Amino acid sequence: MMGGMAREETRTSMSTPIRRTPPGGPAAGDGAHPSPRAWTARLLMAGIVLAALNLRPAITSLGALLEEVRDGLGMSAGLAGLLTSVPPLCFALFGITAPRLARRFGPAAVVCAGMAAITAGLLIRPYAGGTAGFVAASALALMGIAVSNVLMPVIVKRHFPDRVGSMTGLYSMALALGSSTTAAVTVPMTDALGGSWRTGLAVWAGLAAAALVPWLPFVRRGREPGTHAENAASSSAPAAAAPGGTADRAARPPLPITRSRTAWALAVFFGLQATAAYITMGWMAQIFRDAGVPAATAGLLLAVTMVMGVPLSFVIPRLATRLPRQGPIVVVLGVCGLAGYAGLYLAPAAGAWAWALLLGISNCAFPLALTMVGMRARTGAGVVRLSAFAQSTGYLISIPGPLLVGVLYQHSGGWGLPLVLMAALMIPQTVVGVLAGRDRTVEDETAAR
Repeated sequence: MMGGMAREETRTSMSTPIRRTPPGGPAAGDGAHPSPRAWTARLLMAGIVLAALNLRPAITSLGALLEEVRDGLGMSAGLAGLLTSVPPLCFALFGITAPRLARRFGPAAVVCAGMAAITAGLLIRPYAGGTAGFVAASALALMGIAVSNVLMPVIVKRHFPDRVGSMTGLYSMALALGSSTTAAVTVPMTDALGGSWRTGLAVWAGLAAAALVPWLPFVRRGREPGTHAENAASSSAPAAAAPGGTADRAARPPLPITRSRTAWALAVFFGLQATAAYITMGWMAQIFRDAGVPAATAGLLLAVTMVMGVPLSFVIPRLATRLPRQGPIVVVLGVCGLAGYAGLYLAPAAGAWAWALLLGISNCAFPLALTMVGMRARTGAGVVRLSAFAQSTGYLISIPGPLLVGVLYQHSGGWGLPLVLMAALMIPQTVVGVLAGRDRTVEDETAAR
């Protein structure tokens, strides 16, 4: 009851400033035409969707062509496993800088820069020459993904405080659509463009370049649109505008977020679901190919796994926001993951489509984790801290997984041991997910402790 009242207070306090008349009088579009605020909201929504479409193609396109990249760059399976561990490493290292960058330049400006980094990285990496150049250019693209990953829940919470579930669902759905589309069309598109894996990877830079467009107006206006919600929040608490002011200090949790058990549970849950996701994106197509499935079909199976997130990423956040506890959803996703890994172990080719579907459902732990980030904090400042902590810590936790899978695969000569590892990790993921899904906030926990 009290948690629901707190959330309602947050919605009211954060949504009210957006309706205020800006300095200088009423908006010019208060007549028959949509107001500037309405156009800004629509442009921001388009920017969120386009940005989300670009947060996975750098990874899933590589997964679909991993065998060709390995041959072209002379990689061993262990080194390829290291390559699949680069995404979570970059997300952990660069994601933790996102709040600081957002405070200085504004969230929208940072996301715009992130889209530019993705564009440059995807365009450069196939032609960088050698494994070191490939990894460095990949890291540039992943840096852009990292800061956008962290700031998307913040932008949603601040600009759409009364629609956190639906906007998180829309964002997650677009992310899943980008993942699945890349996995499905990378191989056939590469063949159509001449068969070069370099061209097949570089072409996705065009999608990232398109995502720059809706964010550019925010950058041109300076800090205001990028930190629109920050300005809105400061208009309801003017003293917070001065860095280090009394209201600014009061807005922060009284104790570090690391004192919150819910924050730790959410970080570990995020890390374990990320481990499963990056193992899936990096290795699942190879698992099917080693089982005798043709390369194009293996890419399509990976796409099926990714595309399951399109409808479910919209449904799950909306359902999660209607439940006081998200534990039951966590359990259902965990059971699907265990069933999918068991199927890959026992009959990878015979039941390939079923295992792809089950693992696709299980991978929807990602939009659930994002939704819980917004639900486990009452304030915008709390969401920033929790998002940065949960994602950066979680991605650090996920780094060894894909690498260990590659090492086990290389030394055992098969997928038995890696699949046992994947299934075993699903158990603690379910346990900490249930703990993270309890109806409480990090602000209340840090204050109580």
